[in-house]
Amino acid sequence: MELSQILKIFRERPQTRQLVSTLLQRNPKRISLDGLTGSSDALFLAALYLEMPHPALFILGDREEAAYFQNDIENLLGEQKALLFPSSYKKPYHLDQTDNSQVLQRAEVLTRINKHPNNFLIVSYPEAIHERVITKKSLERNTMEVKLGEVLNVDFITEFLTDNNFTRTDFVYEPGQFAIRGGIVDVYSFAHEMPYRIEFYGNKIESIRAFDPSTQLSEQNMAFVTIIPNIQSGIITEAHESFFDFIPKETVVYGKDLDYTYNAIETSMQKIEERFGETIVIEEEQTVRNIEDLFDTKDQFKSNIENHIVVEFGAKPFYEEATTISFNTKPQPHFNKNFNILLENLYNNQKKGYVNLLFSDSAKQSERLYTIFSDLPRPDAFKGVELKFYSILTALHQGFIDHDLKLIFYTDHQIFDRYHRFRLKKNYSKSESITLKELYSLKPGDFITHIDHGVGRFAGLETLDVNGKPQEAIRLVYRDNDILYISIHSLHRIARFTSKDGTQPSLNKLGSSAWATLKLKTKKKVKDIAKDLIALYAKRKAQNGYAFSKDSYLQTELEASFMYEDTPDQLKSTIDVKRDMEKEYPMDRLICGDVGFGKTEIALRAAFKAATDGKQVAVLVPTTILALQHFRTFRERLKDFPVNIDYLNRFKSSAQQTETLKRLADGKIDIIIGTHRILSKDVKFKDLGLMIIDEEQKFGVAAKEKLKSIRINVDTLTLTATPIPRTLQFSLMGARDLSIINTPPPNRHPVTTEVHVFNESLIRDAINYEISRGGQVFFIHNRVHDIHDMAALLMKLCPGIKIGVGHGQMDGDKLEDVLIRFIEGETDVLLATTIIESGLDISNANTMIINNAHYFGLSDLHQMRGRVGRSNKKAFCYLLAPPVTVLTPEARQRLKAIEEHSDLGSGFQVAMKDLDIRGAGNLLGGEQSGFISEIGFEMYHKILDEAIQELKETDFKDLFPPDENASFVSDCQIDTDLEMRIPDTYVENIAERLSLYKDLDDIVTEEKLIAFGEQLKDRFGPVPHQVFELMDTIRLRWKARLLGFEKIVLKNRTLKTYFVANQQSAYFQSPLFNAVLRFVQAHPHLCKMKEEKGKLSLTITRMESISNANAILEKMVQYHQPAVKNA
Repeated sequence: MELSQILKIFRERPQTRQLVSTLLQRNPKRISLDGLTGSSDALFLAALYLEMPHPALFILGDREEAAYFQNDIENLLGEQKALLFPSSYKKPYHLDQTDNSQVLQRAEVLTRINKHPNNFLIVSYPEAIHERVITKKSLERNTMEVKLGEVLNVDFITEFLTDNNFTRTDFVYEPGQFAIRGGIVDVYSFAHEMPYRIEFYGNKIESIRAFDPSTQLSEQNMAFVTIIPNIQSGIITEAHESFFDFIPKETVVYGKDLDYTYNAIETSMQKIEERFGETIVIEEEQTVRNIEDLFDTKDQFKSNIENHIVVEFGAKPFYEEATTISFNTKPQPHFNKNFNILLENLYNNQKKGYVNLLFSDSAKQSERLYTIFSDLPRPDAFKGVELKFYSILTALHQGFIDHDLKLIFYTDHQIFDRYHRFRLKKNYSKSESITLKELYSLKPGDFITHIDHGVGRFAGLETLDVNGKPQEAIRLVYRDNDILYISIHSLHRIARFTSKDGTQPSLNKLGSSAWATLKLKTKKKVKDIAKDLIALYAKRKAQNGYAFSKDSYLQTELEASFMYEDTPDQLKSTIDVKRDMEKEYPMDRLICGDVGFGKTEIALRAAFKAATDGKQVAVLVPTTILALQHFRTFRERLKDFPVNIDYLNRFKSSAQQTETLKRLADGKIDIIIGTHRILSKDVKFKDLGLMIIDEEQKFGVAAKEKLKSIRINVDTLTLTATPIPRTLQFSLMGARDLSIINTPPPNRHPVTTEVHVFNESLIRDAINYEISRGGQVFFIHNRVHDIHDMAALLMKLCPGIKIGVGHGQMDGDKLEDVLIRFIEGETDVLLATTIIESGLDISNANTMIINNAHYFGLSDLHQMRGRVGRSNKKAFCYLLAPPVTVLTPEARQRLKAIEEHSDLGSGFQVAMKDLDIRGAGNLLGGEQSGFISEIGFEMYHKILDEAIQELKETDFKDLFPPDENASFVSDCQIDTDLEMRIPDTYVENIAERLSLYKDLDDIVTEEKLIAFGEQLKDRFGPVPHQVFELMDTIRLRWKARLLGFEKIVLKNRTLKTYFVANQQSAYFQSPLFNAVLRFVQAHPHLCKMKEEKGKLSLTITRMESISNANAILEKMVQYHQPAVKNA
C-alpha cells in the first residue's frame, strides 16, 4: 500500500464528504471533529485539503505542537504546502529581542497569502497569531518585484533598498543586507529564506539566482523575485492590523483545544504588561507604543475568530453548539520495546482483518524491523502464518488505530521509544561559515610563520611593478623591520601563527640560522614520537587477538532501539568498530567526536557485542562522577538485555569493592565501569575482551603505561571530544585507526546562546522560565571563595528554589552527594565551578548560565554549553560578561564566535580554533606544546607531515607499501614577470582577495579549478583574463611538480626550471627523469640543460605566455606517460 492510496481512502471516507459539503454551504459555522487521536488529525485534514483546496489556518497549542503538525502535513502533501507562521520574538514576552529568521518566515507567510488568497495552508500557535501584522496596503507599498528581462536601473534598486533600511555590506549573509559588485546586486529580502543575486547587462536584468549565504554560491535560477524590507520594524511606525484582518474572510480556522488557546493569549498579555507596563519603548525607532497596538487581546482575538468558520479538534470542543463529526480512533499502544508483544499485536490485528502500516522516514529503520521480525520466534497461535505489514517511507509524529477504516498506523520512533524531531526550514541568521572565515582570515598585524624564514608579521597585500607589469605580493615584516615580499603562489608556504594561550611570538631575523635549527630540532622530536606510535601499531598488527563473531539479532535490536537516528558518521564508526573487533588482531581505534555526538552509544554497542560473545568489558573514565554517569547510561540502555553491569570508584565502601572484584574475577560481571582504580593490581578479570577508554588524555603517565601493555593483545576503543585537526588525520593514518564523528545528531535543537552583562532580572527570568517547564539549571561560577555568596543571591532572586553548590575543593562524598541530588532531580539549580565541563550528562537540565564567561577559552565554553540541549527541549545558554567596551579583543571575538555558532556540531569548527593546539599536544605527548608555541600550530602540522612521510619512506618502508603517486618534490616555487592576479576592480575587498588567493593556492585537481572559475563568475561577474592566467599558473605548477622541478622562473620570454636539489635522489635514476632527457634530445633548438654549483637546470626559450609553458610541460609529461602505459 502506498501513501497516495491511504490519502485516497481518507478522501473518500464519509466524514470527509460530510465536512466538504458543510464547508461549501458555509453553514453551520461551528464544527467539532470528535475522536481524532495521534496524527489522525493531520492525515484527515491533509486529505480534506486535497479534496477541496481552500484557505486554511491551523492554530495549535504551542510552537512545538505547531511544528510537528506542519511537518506531518508537509510529509503527506509535499514540501512548501504548509507554512509555519512563528512569533517575531526569540522568547515569549521578550519584545526587546526579535529573531530575524522568524521575522523572515512571517514575511514569507504574508507574501504567500497576498499572492494566493484563495488557497493556502498556514500553521501557527497563540503567541504568534495574536501578534499584529503590517496592513496589506503597507505590504504592497513596501514591496518591489523584480522580473527576468526587465529594464531597471541599478541606482533605482539601491535607492529603494536604502529607503527601506537595508544595510550595504561587502557580502550579504543576513536578511536586510545588500551588496553591489559591478553589474551584480546581492540582496537578502525578508520574503525568502535565501538571498537573491540579480545580474545586469547594462540596465537589463540578465539573470536572477537564489544563493546560499554561507558559501555565497548560486543554488537555483528564478524568473522573478519579491523584495520586502523588515516588516517587523515597519510595524512600529506604520499602521498594523490583526492577522485575522489580513487573511480573507473565507479562511477556515481549524483550532486544536481553543479553550487552551484563549487562555494562552490572556496569560501572554498579562506577562507582557507585567514586563513592560501598558507601553513599550522601541529603541531602534525611538518611539513609544501601546501594547494593544502590537497585540490582539483575548476578547479581540475571540471575536476575530468567530467571524470565520471554525472547525475544532482535540480533547473537548469550546463551542457547545458545534455540529459534531465523529471518528473512532485510538492512540498507538506502548510496547516498551518488547518486540514479542509487538509481533503478537500485529498478528492479532491481521487476524481481525486490520491492515498493519508501519511509518518510518528511513529505509534503514524499516529494514531493522524486518530483521527483528524474521529473527523472533512466532507466537504459538500463529505458527506458520505469514506476517503481513506495509512499510511506508514517511514520518508521522504519532501513530493511531482507525477502527472505522480498519487501518493500523504505527510509527517506528514510538515502537523504538525514540525522540522524533520536527524539521524546520533552514534559516540563515548570521551564517556560520562567514564567522569562521573571519576567525581564520589573515588581517594586517597577524603573526605568521613562513616555512623557510620563520615567524614574521603579515602586513597586507601590495601591488608591485615587475618589468612593467603589475603583480600582487604579500608583504611580511621581520625583526628590525626587514621586509619580505612573497608571491601569491607561495601562500601555502605561510601559515597563520596560533599558539596555546595566544602569547605573542618573537619575530625571526631574516637570513639567520635560528629558524632552520629550531625546525630541525622539532622535526627530530616529532620523528621520535611518531616512531613510537608506528612501532606500537606494527607490534599490535603482528599479535593475535580474539576475533569476535558477527552480529546477533540482540545486537540489531539494541541498535534499533537507540533513541536518536544514527548520523552517517556514527553509522560508519559503528561498522568500523565492529569490523575491527571481528578481525584476528587486536583493535586500537580512536573515536573523535564533539560533546554529545553519540560516542558513548558507539562504545556501548561495542561493549554489548563483546558481552554477548562471552567476553568481559572494562570502561575506563577519568572522573568518579563520569563513572557513575556511564554506569547509569549503560544500565538504562541495556536494562532489557541479559547483561550484568557494575562500577568501581572511590565512593564504594571497601566491602562493596571486594564483593565487586570477586564477582568480576568469577566472570559474573560482563561490563565494569570505573576510574583508574580498574588498572590496580588487585583487579582480576576472568576473560577481558575489550577495553574502552574515555578521554585518554586526562589520565596520568602511570595509567597510560599500564594501558600500553594491555593494548597489545586486548581490543581497545578510545573516545575523545578533543577534535583531532583535519591535517593530522592523514599523517596519523599510519599510526592509529581513526573514526571522526563530524555530524551532529539530527534530533537535537541548537542551543540559543546570548551574551549579556550581569543582570539580576535576566538571571531570575531564566531560572524561573526553566523551572516552570519542569527543567533544571546549571549556573557556572568559577570562583570558589565567593560561590556561597552567589548561592545566597540566587536564593534571594528566586525564593523557593533548591540550590546545590559543588566545587573541586569539596570532600569527595559531599560533592558526589550534591551531584547525585541534581542528577536525581532533587535540586533545581546546580551552582558549580567548571567541574561539570568533563561530562555531566543530564537531559533535564536545559538552561546554562555562565558567569564571567570572558575568562574561559572557546573550547571550555563549547564543552560546557554541550551539557545542555541534550534532549528534545529548547535549550538556553547565557554568557554573562562585562560590557563589550572593557573586554580584550580576544575575549570579544571568543564570545561572538560562541554566540553565533549555536548549533551542535559547529563546535567542531569553533573549538578547532583553540583545541587544535591541545589536540596535537594530547595526541603526541605534552612536551610538544613547547614547540607549538615557538613555531605556531599550522607550521607544526607541516613539519609533522613531512616527518611522518620521511619515516614511511625510510625506517618503516616494509610496513607501508610504496605510494605509486608520490612525487619526487613536495613543492614547486614559481617566479614570473607576467600579470597574473585578481584585479582590485574585480574583487574590491582585500580580505576576500587574499582568501581567494589562498583557496586557489590549495586547489589540486582540474575539476576543482574549473569549479573555482565558475564560482568567481557566479559571485563577481565575467572573469578577467588576468585571473585565467593565474589559474593556468596553478596548472603549470602541478605539471612541474609531477616532472620533478623544484622551481620555475618564467621571465623575459624564457622558462627556466630547476631539478631536484638532492643529487642522491632516486629521481635521477627514475623513468621520469629519463623522459625529460628524451624530450630535451628531441627538441635541441628549444631546450638547453646545464649544471651550476651542483644544481641542474633546464632553460626553454620562446615562451610567450603561460599557456605556451603549459603546452611544453604537457608534452614532457606525455613523453613519460606512454612509457608508463607500455610498461
